[in-house]
Amino acid sequence: MRYTFKKILNELLKYKKEFITANIIAIIAVVVSTPAPLLMPLLVDEVLLKKTGFLTKHIDNLLGHQEAFVYILIVLFMTLSLRAIFFGLTIWHDYIFSKISKNITYKIRKDMLLHLSKLSLSEFESIGSGKISSLFLVDVATIETFLGMSISKLIVSVLTVLGVAIVLLLINWKLALFILLVNPFVVIVSKKFARKVSLYKKEENRTFEAFSEALSETLDLFWQIRASNQERNFIKRLFVKSEEIKNAGINFAYKSDVALRFSYLLFLGGFEIFRAASIFTVAYGELSIGLMLAIFGYLWVMMGPIQEILNIQYSYHNAKRALNRINQIFKMQQEPKYPHLKNPFKGSKTNSIRLKGVDFSYDNKNSILKDINIFIEKGKNIAIVGASGSGKTTLAQIMVGFYPLQKGELFYDEVNIKEIGLDVVRENIFLVLQTPLLFNSTIRFNLTLGKDMDDKMIWEALKIAQLKDIISSFESGLDTQVGKNGVKLSGGQRQRMSIARMILQDPNIIILDESTSALDIHTEESLFVALKEILKEKTVIIIAHRLSTIKQADYIYMLEDGQVIEEGTKEELISLEGKFAKHIGE
Repeated sequence: MRYTFKKILNELLKYKKEFITANIIAIIAVVVSTPAPLLMPLLVDEVLLKKTGFLTKHIDNLLGHQEAFVYILIVLFMTLSLRAIFFGLTIWHDYIFSKISKNITYKIRKDMLLHLSKLSLSEFESIGSGKISSLFLVDVATIETFLGMSISKLIVSVLTVLGVAIVLLLINWKLALFILLVNPFVVIVSKKFARKVSLYKKEENRTFEAFSEALSETLDLFWQIRASNQERNFIKRLFVKSEEIKNAGINFAYKSDVALRFSYLLFLGGFEIFRAASIFTVAYGELSIGLMLAIFGYLWVMMGPIQEILNIQYSYHNAKRALNRINQIFKMQQEPKYPHLKNPFKGSKTNSIRLKGVDFSYDNKNSILKDINIFIEKGKNIAIVGASGSGKTTLAQIMVGFYPLQKGELFYDEVNIKEIGLDVVRENIFLVLQTPLLFNSTIRFNLTLGKDMDDKMIWEALKIAQLKDIISSFESGLDTQVGKNGVKLSGGQRQRMSIARMILQDPNIIILDESTSALDIHTEESLFVALKEILKEKTVIIIAHRLSTIKQADYIYMLEDGQVIEEGTKEELISLEGKFAKHIGE
């Protein structure tokens, strides 16, 4: 998918009824407002200079001959009424366009979110959350402004210029042609400035993205930064990014202001030339003083629409740049979409896993896993051990389908993952991480992830996870807020929260990736005793360094540099003593 102005136009045409209504309103508004600047100047000729004319003649036909005071009041009332109607119609017109634009940008954000939800994890990790946030907030807002305000104003402005052009041609066609031929010169010159200014806007957005990403990273890792006594360095880094935003913003604001003011200067210069031409026409032609004043009025009326058209050029180029940045999301690779042909998990409490000739690399250069061949029988409890960097966690993430296979095959009950679908796999496999990620919400939400679950089930899961007494001691119980990333809980409590979440999901396969590393040995032992009944009918994969944790396993695979170098029962591998101890960190 890729968003272009053509695609946005197609989206706009889906609101054909509203679009036509808005345009009809715009036409009526312009028809109503166009005569307004002409009425008062006509009175100059007809009332002050005593020339019989259109206005006084029709008022006399209706009311009889009147004093100048009455003529002026009647025309004043007519003029104010026309302007009030124009105001109301333009508000209605802008509301319709605002509604259309928000619907379109809602769809853009929705499409971006849908693409993001299927994004490959490696792609997501490469772009960073700060830049993604900027695309969703800043760039989509830029497009929304262009659609909601610029296009609606463009329609009214163009129609107004056309209406004024017609009146000017009726008043004095030679003078009108002179005015109408010179005005496009201003637009053409301004367009060149608009393109250059959009480059400065692009740079301003880039600096904003960089600051947003650095700020998010600093806030996410604030505890670690403070623990390392590096607040000053990281805040200084943010100062630098903030200064870049300031400089880019000043550059954009200054250059855009210069461009707009220069465009406006050109228009004002033209305005004065037109007024001089009008005076010449009165002095040496047939133009009356009243009509000359009317032309002055129409020149003033044209000033607003012309200025809007000039501004729309800048808005268009900014929106074009924003579209290009948004398309970066849609260019990012999605994870493979496997068809739902078979479901080995359905009707089964547990499943076997087979990895056959699996290779994996994050950068397509340096291999993390090499020719992995592992078979895990259903209902078995196996351990994967190895030194840091041996590929244990990467292997676990491949089993859950976080990273697509680059080489080799992955089977569940001898059914290839490519016939199952990644969503089905994740529904039935639970990965308990060493550092669980928690929402800044309640304990209840972090356990259920928004699913409707009975409190009795939740408390039972907490009891098994050795957390019931702790959560019960909190004043708000399950409704206790855990803070950002669960900051109000200890590391061991966060790990047990993840285990309780796993219990509630009741998966067929459980992967425990250093998931009890923050627990003391006695709590860990109590936890595994309580889990024994639940794990009894599950396929369990334990990734750990502790000998006490690994002893829970029936069979052990030992990894080194992304390869299986040993495998066997715990008795067989533990008998290797030094070699085994080296790989479990004891």
